[in-house]
Amino acid sequence: MYARRRRTYFVMMGTCIALFVLAWAVVRLWSVPAAIGMCLVAMVIPPAAAMFANRRGPEDRWWDDPSGDPKSDEWWDELDGRKRH
Repeated sequence: MYARRRRTYFVMMGTCIALFVLAWAVVRLWSVPAAIGMCLVAMVIPPAAAMFANRRGPEDRWWDDPSGDPKSDEWWDELDGRKRH
């Protein structure tokens, strides 16, 4: 669960940094409007990365850690469909 979230976030943020650096190091030499467009796309990526990388998957729980109470955790696992009695 956490590996998927981290990988998604770092790929998106790496894309953001690459767009920004390429826009002003390479693309601006040929087209300033294209470089500005690339920066505008890069500007939208960080909030999207936070939303997409932190969304709950179908196998994820609503919380990260068990509560520590075995009865409560067993009850929630049953509700989540993880353990069938």
